[in-house]
Amino acid sequence: MTAWYTQQEACAALGVRQQTLYAYASRGQIEVCPDPANPRRSLYRAEDITALVRKRERGRTRDSIAASTMSWGEPIIPTRISTISHNRLFYRGTDAVALAATATLEEAAQLLWAAEKQPHFPACACDMTPSLPRARAYGALGLAAAEGSPAHALSAAMMQQEAAALVGRLASAFVGIAGDEAPLHRRVARAWGCEARAELLRRALVLLADQELTSSAFAARVTASTGASLGACALAGLATLSGPLHGDATVRVQALLDDAQRSGAEEAVRRWLSGGLPLPGFGHPLYPDGDPRAADLLGAFVPSHSTRSVVECVSRLTGLRPTIDVALAALVEQCRLPPGSAFALFAIGRSVGWMAHAMEQVAHGSLLRPRARYIGPEIIAADPPAGTVREPG
Repeated sequence: MTAWYTQQEACAALGVRQQTLYAYASRGQIEVCPDPANPRRSLYRAEDITALVRKRERGRTRDSIAASTMSWGEPIIPTRISTISHNRLFYRGTDAVALAATATLEEAAQLLWAAEKQPHFPACACDMTPSLPRARAYGALGLAAAEGSPAHALSAAMMQQEAAALVGRLASAFVGIAGDEAPLHRRVARAWGCEARAELLRRALVLLADQELTSSAFAARVTASTGASLGACALAGLATLSGPLHGDATVRVQALLDDAQRSGAEEAVRRWLSGGLPLPGFGHPLYPDGDPRAADLLGAFVPSHSTRSVVECVSRLTGLRPTIDVALAALVEQCRLPPGSAFALFAIGRSVGWMAHAMEQVAHGSLLRPRARYIGPEIIAADPPAGTVREPG
């Protein structure tokens, strides 16, 4: 029979605060279910908690430390681009939320790229035949990857110019922006028919521009370290962003919000919690006190009653707060944007960060090539070729 702990018992067993317990649960390390005796409380699987305690008691060997750095571990690459400190996100020392209050994506790019001039993201005549915007984006960046010059052969100014062209190419493929001199957020809003909401798109794009060493930023850096073109770096970033544990998390968030609209927030949230999987869009390992990007974006408009009810219900039942994925889904609803626009906004904004990381990696000049720790079948050495002389001893 499965044993369960109350919140207080779980915290005591682990020796952690409530926020840390919620973070474990949000990452799927501890199974959670509603308390039958009190539906307003949650219970935590005792077996999962015991496993975490044992893992901590075993200590950290050299191999386990090395492995853990690849999964929410300590930073392994020095960077001047962005960092998270005291539950805040900073772009080159500037608070990203404060920057998003007034800055355009172009201004954010100038800061993240350490550029002398503010870039302009030109429109590109992309192949608009595929009906799926994501397919057009892959095609546009794939062509750029094939035609681009090795990044290490370009000067810093030339790399920044090419990076700006790639951001414009990606926006053109996703949205079909016009080729005028207006800031990118206004051209995107115009293409989507929501010019009255352009300021919300501007804020979202700046908040999404970078976030330390994400999986997609790391993919872009690995690609850059091989000497590939910036187009290849952008394509690597886009491919990595498409995973449901990264940029496509908004798909599961939207499914939760749709469920809440049909059956009510309380019933929907409890059903998702009872499934034992992490609740999509709530709780971020790097922001134990709540994602400041989500708080800022959700504070810039009034989300729908259904979305507010879900946020309140999750907070009451688990203590978890919404991530930027929930804020993006709420923004899409508020602006009545087309399907897939949450991912498009994420990719367009984050492409600025991919370019920043790729250019920084090119400047470092080192190949990113970690070693593997083999755990497969026993290795059987082959006999030496005929005629091989064995050394004595």
